[in-house]
Amino acid sequence: MNKSYYSKRKLSHEIKYWIFKTKWGYFGVVGNNEGLLRTYLPQTSRENIKLQILKAFPTARPEKKPFEAVSKAVLGYFGGKKVDFSNIKVAIDKLRPFAKKVLTTCRGAGFGKVVTYRELAKKIGRTGAARAVGTVMAKNPLPLIIPCHRVIRSDGKLGGFSAPGGIKTKKKLIDLERKR
Repeated sequence: MNKSYYSKRKLSHEIKYWIFKTKWGYFGVVGNNEGLLRTYLPQTSRENIKLQILKAFPTARPEKKPFEAVSKAVLGYFGGKKVDFSNIKVAIDKLRPFAKKVLTTCRGAGFGKVVTYRELAKKIGRTGAARAVGTVMAKNPLPLIIPCHRVIRSDGKLGGFSAPGGIKTKKKLIDLERKR
């Protein structure tokens, strides 16, 4: 998630963002009229998320209205509700075809369930590409909305997680879903 898939040249529409507080901390969303471009998992500092957003999207402007539905869904999720994010419009069409295929397929990982990197590779027809799938997951621009936290190693271990908090956050997200 630390490197952007998006080139500033490729984003032709006005970019907006919103930061809101959840039970786990401040969550950030960035998007344009094509859909969500980036999400930022909860952190303790609103300002830290704002700095990350403006570093990646210098022309972004804060606006709540475009993000009301996603904000409500995210608040429900962190409030312990079973939430399906598959109806949230995401702007991943400009990603490389392999990354787009992996992320689109990952969206099908059901709430409270896990899938391995190998299984995800097999689902996209690239049986030997488990490591490449892991690389895409590490750069997922839309964590939670595209549930990369549900993708684990074949040996049952959690594997990596590039979001703030690393593996602890991944485990916490999986545990939250399993309680439902």
